[in-house]
Amino acid sequence: MKINHYCTAIATTFFALLIALSISGCANMNLGQSKKPTEATVTKARQTTAVYYDFEDVLVPKELAVVDEATFVVSTPGYTSGIITLKGRIEKRSLVNFFTNNMAKDNWSMLSNIKSPGASIMVFQKASRWAVITIRDKDFNTYVEVGVAPTLEQTLEKNAGTQETDLFN
Repeated sequence: MKINHYCTAIATTFFALLIALSISGCANMNLGQSKKPTEATVTKARQTTAVYYDFEDVLVPKELAVVDEATFVVSTPGYTSGIITLKGRIEKRSLVNFFTNNMAKDNWSMLSNIKSPGASIMVFQKASRWAVITIRDKDFNTYVEVGVAPTLEQTLEKNAGTQETDLFN
């Protein structure tokens, strides 16, 4: 009889602890309350979901990895140009939306957007540079090529400045 009473006391205590833990867990769930993210949380989320690679004003989703063997970037004083090739598993449509929104935030103007079943080509311009972003689905991955080059006027101005310097030396 003592054993049965002892087991009942332990079971009752265990059951009471279980109920107390469940109630305290439910109190922390904020049931029925919507919690809006703060500006700091949103900023932190943006910072961790996209990165700038060689081009300091072309934001790229972090889910895309650089394909080194298909990337060629030249940096000189004054500008960086070349092609960065990336790949990942992101829908083409969401990438088009991502680049449309973020290139505008970095002060690029969209000049053209060509869409086909196989590829999307987006052309952007700034005062002294062009950017062409090509997005293709291939082999269970999405490939993105980001090409940035100076405008012809900037190239001619740089070359003219170099030639003048050479003439005086």
